[in-house]
Order: sequence, then C-alpha cells, then structure tokens
Amino acid sequence: MDFPEEIAQELYHAVKTILTDLFRNREHYYYITLTSDGGGHTPCISAWSYEALRRSSDVEEEREKNKWSYADSPYCCWKQEEFHKVEALLLSRKNIWDLDSEAFETEVNLRFEAMEAAMKRLDQEGIFQLNQERSEVVVLVEVMPPDYTNTERAYRMNHANSQIFVEWLEEAAEIE
Repeated sequence: MDFPEEIAQELYHAVKTILTDLFRNREHYYYITLTSDGGGHTPCISAWSYEALRRSSDVEEEREKNKWSYADSPYCCWKQEEFHKVEALLLSRKNIWDLDSEAFETEVNLRFEAMEAAMKRLDQEGIFQLNQERSEVVVLVEVMPPDYTNTERAYRMNHANSQIFVEWLEEAAEIE
C-alpha cells in the first residue's frame, strides 16, 4: 500500500485551520495532540493550556489527573468539522475491518504515519510556537487507548531534553 499523501495533506490543512483558530485565545499550550482510535479513523485535535488547566478545577489532584487527558480537555475535538475531507478520504479506502490482520496493521500504520507527517510539517512551519516556545509544548500523535507507539512517535516529534517532554515521559508515556 502506498503512503496516503493525500490524507497527510488534508490532515495538514485541517489541523492548521483548527490550531490557527484555537491559538487566537492567546493561551500558553503545553500539550497538543492529534488522536485517533486503534483503527486509525478520523482523528481529533485536543490540547491543554496552562490557563485551561487552572480553570479546570480548584483541586490540585484533579488538575494533575486531567493534565495529560485529551478527553478531559475543554479543547477536545475543537472544530472537529474541519476533518470532513479527511474522513471522506479515509472512508474511500478499503474498510479496515474487512482486512486480514496483516493488512489491517499495515493500513493503520499508514494512517498514523500520515498524521505524524502532517504534524511534523506544521511543526516545521512554526505553528506550535505561536503562543509559547516550541520547547515548552509536547506535540503528539496518539492512539487511544494508549500504547507504546505513542511514546515512539513522541520521541520523533519532540525535543527529548525539553522540560515539558521529560514531564510527559514521567507522567504519561506508555512503555513497551
């Protein structure tokens, strides 16, 4: 199977539109993720800013529990409608549930490669440093429920010695 470049391109456009809108709030983000399920279906963007985390609870333990949770973020699925072209492209491919296990794994890996390629392109263009220094934000492509591939991608996408990345590794990373 070929790398789905068209999907990566549409992901790039959708995520750029979404983050450009989200970052207008001028908050300082420490976590931005493009997340999908184990079938590599239409992803969603989620993010946490320090400001949103402070607003999330008056209880420190609750904030710590939510700190790396894509689903608990007030910005989970922000502007999800922007992924309509991505969804159409994914649906135009073979139904992954009809594939044998090897073909299924290959297809899912290709989809996550496309997500990673789109996020890396946005990173190269500097989008993740609009409201904060790039070294102050963890940028991820995650599968949910989480597994060790999230950590593998995280190492490829982040500065391994940045303080926030080290925090993410200690607090949230899945190790094989």
